[in-house]
Amino acid sequence: MFLSRLRQIYARFMAPVEFPTQILKCDPSSITFPPASDDPQITSPETLQALKIASHHLVDLSQTVVFPTETVYGLGATALDSNAASKIFSTKGRPPDNPLIVHVSSFTMLRSLLPPDYIIPKTYQVLINHFWPGPLTLLFPRNPDIIPRIITAGQETVAIRMPSHPVARALIALANTPLAAPSANTSGKPSPTRADHVFRDLNGKVSIILDGGACNVGLESTVVDGLHPDGNIRVLRPGGITVEDIERVMQEEIHDVGNIPKVLVHKRDYADEQLESAPTTPGMKYRHYSPSVPVILLCTLPSFSASGGSIQFRNYIESVKLEQQHGTALKIGVLAPTDSRLWDALSSVDGIEWYRYPLGSLEEPAAIARHLFDGLLSLEAKGVQMMLIEEVEEEREGLAIMNRVRKAASKTVKIIY
Repeated sequence: MFLSRLRQIYARFMAPVEFPTQILKCDPSSITFPPASDDPQITSPETLQALKIASHHLVDLSQTVVFPTETVYGLGATALDSNAASKIFSTKGRPPDNPLIVHVSSFTMLRSLLPPDYIIPKTYQVLINHFWPGPLTLLFPRNPDIIPRIITAGQETVAIRMPSHPVARALIALANTPLAAPSANTSGKPSPTRADHVFRDLNGKVSIILDGGACNVGLESTVVDGLHPDGNIRVLRPGGITVEDIERVMQEEIHDVGNIPKVLVHKRDYADEQLESAPTTPGMKYRHYSPSVPVILLCTLPSFSASGGSIQFRNYIESVKLEQQHGTALKIGVLAPTDSRLWDALSSVDGIEWYRYPLGSLEEPAAIARHLFDGLLSLEAKGVQMMLIEEVEEEREGLAIMNRVRKAASKTVKIIY
């Protein structure tokens, strides 16, 4: 019944609305939060003015505003107003059963959203102490008197995080309201990590883009569900905080060895069909992160097994050339670690116009994560006809990288050099 009503609201607001889109520069280095204060200090008049304009659009005009976070750029609206939140769905073309994450600027604001009698569990206290503000989202019980159902897609839990990006946190504080904010892109496309990514995609659909520079994490937040009676931590979406990070702080802070919670990753350590059909958090049900051209995942690690066997890289590209039957050279984008053998293999094939995007060293998966979405969007802007992306080990940030890559890829091929 609720989802039927939600779809009606969604359809009502789906008519496109054109705005003259403004890009307002913000200097993150001019914003600080003094210890024990929920209010930012802002030394740049230009940044302060940009934040005030954005706050006006959010609170007084009930419009959406794009702002930077440490993960990706977010498309924000006030989380306590269902009509304002509905504009997120219409702007993105987002399915109404895909819940939103609520962003807060302070622990006082967090507490105002929770049920009055809710006691934050020890595991959450540990995670908050170590990783907030930061790229970690936690599931909490929804307070039905505060959080509109459109935010949670009818679920009884709400996903909340406190961003560490100074512009994001200052905007929420100045607006004095929590903001619901998914990534600022057309639904299904790669998430933007720079203001120009947003402008290319949503120009005319949003009124304000706050430009705070490139995002330093580059992948969406890790989403954790710690509400189960067994006390274990379930990672619903891997992201900027790694599984290894979470395991480490649990071992450091929980001294009763027998009660240290396990950290379980969805689809790696357990399955939950009900959760996948009615997700409690974004990124679980729908295809995401796909540019407008095919993305081919090249598997080169020994751990990968493919029923069709493996193929020499040169032979695979020759087969692609035959399939495409272009009279001119194919434009193919390539994303791979800087120390990959793939770069040398490109020269073995003629008739291809290669567009290279080195992602970073295999020794620094955080750098690869930071560059992934920028690589997909940059190669798309160059007009390539397809993209190849090489897999990485699913350790540390590599787990989140491969989570996004597998959702973006239309095909997987086992390659040997």
